[in-house]
Amino acid sequence: MIQSILQAFCRGTSMSSTSTKARSTHKNQSTDGSVPKIVINTRPIARAAPLTNHLRAAGFTVAEIPMLTLQPRPTTGDDLALMRAWLAGEYKALVVISPTAATSGLNVWQSLVYSEHDDSSYAQPDNKAANIASEALVAPSQIIAVGQATATALTQSNIDSANYQVRQPEVANNEGMLAMPEIERLQAGDKLLIWRGLGGRRLLVDTLQARGVHIDSIAWYKRTMPTEAMTQYQQWQKDFFVCNQTTNTTPKQAKPIVVVSSGVAFEHWTSIVQGAREKMSEPKRSNDIMTDARDNLPLTLADFSYVVVGERLANMVAAQRLSYWRVEDLAPDTILSAITTNT
Repeated sequence: MIQSILQAFCRGTSMSSTSTKARSTHKNQSTDGSVPKIVINTRPIARAAPLTNHLRAAGFTVAEIPMLTLQPRPTTGDDLALMRAWLAGEYKALVVISPTAATSGLNVWQSLVYSEHDDSSYAQPDNKAANIASEALVAPSQIIAVGQATATALTQSNIDSANYQVRQPEVANNEGMLAMPEIERLQAGDKLLIWRGLGGRRLLVDTLQARGVHIDSIAWYKRTMPTEAMTQYQQWQKDFFVCNQTTNTTPKQAKPIVVVSSGVAFEHWTSIVQGAREKMSEPKRSNDIMTDARDNLPLTLADFSYVVVGERLANMVAAQRLSYWRVEDLAPDTILSAITTNT
């Protein structure tokens, strides 16, 4: 798959510059006048397609090299206790970070509803599961979804919206959530529950805790590096070198753009790029995927430009003096606009 993508790159796929302008911040912009044609999408497989398709439709060559895979975590007794406390009305609001967190939380919510019904609740016990599955889930507090995909996962479920509707920040990041009235009015002693993956969203938590708000969270999944990430990157780099030789270009002249959505993904990307450099410095071995590329200087982090989301990730990239554009959300139009506006 990656090889066929790079073949398209070698043929000189054109790039469209038409898009809806979105907010972005550019740092350390390249001045060599080159027009990057290749984008590396590091989003998890389940979330990569909308961005990949949008960029390809605009004329970019896109390689998907996921830096994250999402693995479910076992639901603990503490998790269930927090869910029951939320259902009992102890929290002012629920913040849902991602579609995966939404799906996982909804499943547990539904199972708790099931477990709390007696067999006598229904005239036909055999139909108990079907009856409960169709029963609306009554939210005990405001629900805030970070991003459209998360909101869609929630609104397509059977949540009763009579008392509380799923809300979204105007900008799908920590700063956008902090600006929401539902979050702004939280006071010392109030409680907030977060459904999320392991790690992340520290600005929201730190800001609210400094205000005296009590934060609890349930990590429904963890982010790990895909086992095939190194092999995919090595294959991509090998083909990239071949393309540069075929088209008489250099990595500097055809600087690829990497879309990174989280600090964990950037840490994994850093590890992969540095690991591939180390492998290229090792003695040649037969059947080594990098054998044909060893005559080239290995790519460094600085051989790429980056599209990054939010202040925290931008600071991580800036600390390494890398070229980047900061955006405030992961909407495909936002990413496309950031690239086309700054290249």
